[in-house]
Amino acid sequence: MRVLIVDDEQRFTEVLGRGLREAGHQVVVRHTGPDGLLTARTEIFDAVVLDWMLPGQDGPSVCRALRERGIRTPVLMLTARHAVPDRIAGLDAGADDYLPKPFSFDELLARLRALGRRLETDVVFDVGDLHIDCDRRTVARGGTPVELTAREFDVLALLAGRAGKLVTRSDILEEVWDGETDLRSNVIDVYIANIRTKIDRPFGRASIHTLRGAGYRLDDTTD
Repeated sequence: MRVLIVDDEQRFTEVLGRGLREAGHQVVVRHTGPDGLLTARTEIFDAVVLDWMLPGQDGPSVCRALRERGIRTPVLMLTARHAVPDRIAGLDAGADDYLPKPFSFDELLARLRALGRRLETDVVFDVGDLHIDCDRRTVARGGTPVELTAREFDVLALLAGRAGKLVTRSDILEEVWDGETDLRSNVIDVYIANIRTKIDRPFGRASIHTLRGAGYRLDDTTD
């Protein structure tokens, strides 16, 4: 993978960059928000590792600016903020995942692998008027394009691939997060809520159903 690291701690970026290179990744490092945004806009990366606190422009605003410009590169947000509202704020800004500092380097590698994972090409799912193209990684409802983050897309595509059937939380963790996220975490709930906000509520639909204590089901009926 070609990875952009945006963090203002020089010693940290040196250690992280060296570890990623030893793991076989190409690495570019920037130390300010504006420099990171410019680089992410003008070069192609497989993932961006983005710190929350940055000089000039913080991580969430950098991520939001990328999404507003149509740049869908997966973003892993690094943050010393552990409160749930802060995590949700990062996801709402367009981040695909977050990793609280301090963290295990092996966990960061696992999360990058998950972000870099792409679904099989030439697969299209149609669930009612919901159209999901896994080759182009695009989503449309009734012909209207819907913008999802990379991780949101993977969750929705998993549900669509099993439309009408139960998809458990364990299934989602294993297939989208490679099993590295604690099952007790509310991260899945956050992602499901975000997806509903984008594909259901604006269209007056309720196609993602919660089966309490079991998981989720995607179909073209309403609750």
